[in-house]
Amino acid sequence: MSEKKMSSSRKHHLKSLMLSIAKGLLEEEEREQEEERTAYMADNCPPLSMPRSMQELQELCREIHHKIDVIDEERYNLEMKVNKSNKEIDDLKIKVQDLVGKFKKPVLKKVRMSADAMLKALLGSKHTVNLDLRANLKQVKKEVKEEDKELRDVGDWRKNIEDKSGMDGRKKMFEAEA
Repeated sequence: MSEKKMSSSRKHHLKSLMLSIAKGLLEEEEREQEEERTAYMADNCPPLSMPRSMQELQELCREIHHKIDVIDEERYNLEMKVNKSNKEIDDLKIKVQDLVGKFKKPVLKKVRMSADAMLKALLGSKHTVNLDLRANLKQVKKEVKEEDKELRDVGDWRKNIEDKSGMDGRKKMFEAEA
């Protein structure tokens, strides 16, 4: 039922053993890297012997330039391979995401922005665009037709009927026509 627990001294002892082993492995790995580095430098970079004459010095410069060109080509090729593999990895990630079909839709915050501020944000601070649409509108004077005026003056139809009812209303109609 109850599992035996390790004593704190035992835990401390095991932890110190693990750390000492890890430290030894790291030191060994550093030594191996240093040996590899010195072996590579010995193979690819022979000891430099300073030439005595001008012609020997020029020949040494040509050799160094040639080696630099070769190394640059290798670096460029490796860089292109890395870029190509990174692009393939990105494409495969997109394919996997498409196959899974679960996309997280980010929660967008509602932002109140005027049209001017939005255009300024999109186009940058260089472009100051003023969206005063009313300034660009054409001014049109409205012609008031007499018929429209009469229709407006009529007002409430009940009032109009009451005015025309009875003798007073008929009298007004005849006076208006005459």
